[in-house]
Amino acid sequence: MQPHGWVALVTIAALLVYFWMGLNVGRSRGKTGIAAPAMTGDPYLERTVRVQANTLEWLPIFLAGLWLFALYWNDLIAAGLGVVWIVGRILYALGYMKEAGKRELGFMVQALAAAALLFGALGRIVWMMVTTTGA
Repeated sequence: MQPHGWVALVTIAALLVYFWMGLNVGRSRGKTGIAAPAMTGDPYLERTVRVQANTLEWLPIFLAGLWLFALYWNDLIAAGLGVVWIVGRILYALGYMKEAGKRELGFMVQALAAAALLFGALGRIVWMMVTTTGA
C-alpha cells in the first residue's frame, strides 16, 4: 500500500458517510412530502438536514487535522482517530434523526477525535519548528 494508504481509506470512508447523510435528506423529503428547496415544515426533515449540514461544517476541520496528523505524527494513529470520528458522526446522525436531544454522545466523540487530530498536529508542527530553529 502507498504511504498514507490507511488515511486515504479513512478519508474515503468519511466522504461516503457524508454521501449517506445526503441520501438521508432525500429519503426524509420523500417520507415527509416536503420538496426542495423547502428546508422546514417537519421536524424529521429539519433534523436530517441539520445532520448533513453539521457534518459538512466539521469536514474541513477533520480532514485537515487527519492529514496533518498523519504527515507529522503517525499514519495508523491518524487513521484510528479518523475511524473514531466517523463512528462519532454516525452516532450523532442516528441519534439526532430520532430526537434532537440524542445527538450529544456522537457529537462529543467526533469533537474529541477532531480535536486530538488538529491539536496533535499543531503541537507536533510547533515542536518541530522550535527544535529545528533553536528558538
